[in-house]
Amino acid sequence: MKEKQDFKSGFVTLIGRPNVGKSTLMNRLIGQKIAITSRKPQTTRNRIQTVLTLEEGQIVFLDTPGIHKAKNKLGDYMVNAAEKTLEEVDVILWLVEPTDYIGAGERHIIERLKKTRTPVILVINKTDTVKKEEVLTSINAYRQELEFQEIVPVSALKGNNTAELVKCILKYLPYGPAFYDEDTVTDQPMRQIVAELVREKALRLLEDEIPHGVAVTVESMKEKGKICHIEATLICERESHKGIIIGKGGQMLKQIGTAARIEIEKMLEMQVNLKLWVKVRKDWRDSDILLKNFGYHSKDR
Repeated sequence: MKEKQDFKSGFVTLIGRPNVGKSTLMNRLIGQKIAITSRKPQTTRNRIQTVLTLEEGQIVFLDTPGIHKAKNKLGDYMVNAAEKTLEEVDVILWLVEPTDYIGAGERHIIERLKKTRTPVILVINKTDTVKKEEVLTSINAYRQELEFQEIVPVSALKGNNTAELVKCILKYLPYGPAFYDEDTVTDQPMRQIVAELVREKALRLLEDEIPHGVAVTVESMKEKGKICHIEATLICERESHKGIIIGKGGQMLKQIGTAARIEIEKMLEMQVNLKLWVKVRKDWRDSDILLKNFGYHSKDR
């Protein structure tokens, strides 16, 4: 543990509309993949806690689900998990895209941020997709809406200006000892990370056919010799969805399994034998019991 006089430590939450790149940015800042990413909005369903330890301090990141209008109990859980963190952290990172159009979703977040005393850093992400002039226009548009401690343009995907963002965060953290050991990267149980990696591959490969009605549970995870044997189940809401996930001759499920196994092997640094199953649980996103069973705990709501 670090205990230097000038050492800083604190909690930072990443908020923003779905699909602005929160998980990509967090993965970039800590230097490895913990949160899953996809082009689909609302990919992150739980608050994922990761840790970045530097010479100057330790930053504990909370990657939250995107703030959006909830359509079911899962949606309520996700929004509550995101909004609850605003009062529990030392710094808020608000991620937006580089545009001067501030829509209803962003205005909802602005109204919420006006009520908090926590320092807010505006992070304009995806700067690699537009010209510099458009980034400046975006900065000016947001500056008129709210008083930010800092405005930092970055590209989470390319890593542009992310070192500068870390310096800005450290400025607003309190002095104090580290919360975690230096080698801690996340508080997520390994089973949960494995389940999320399988879900990520399903989201990516299934495209728009089954948007959010998929959960993954890891039934068993055992190391035998140099191989880790994992059995996991993909949960869907309808029989027709089950057929799509399995695919013709089991091809889609095989693709999901192969893609997930490659990532899990990189993470565990060992050979993995991954077996996937598919089960139907009708309308699980509106069931308190099933939400809890699949890792979305009511205590966080």
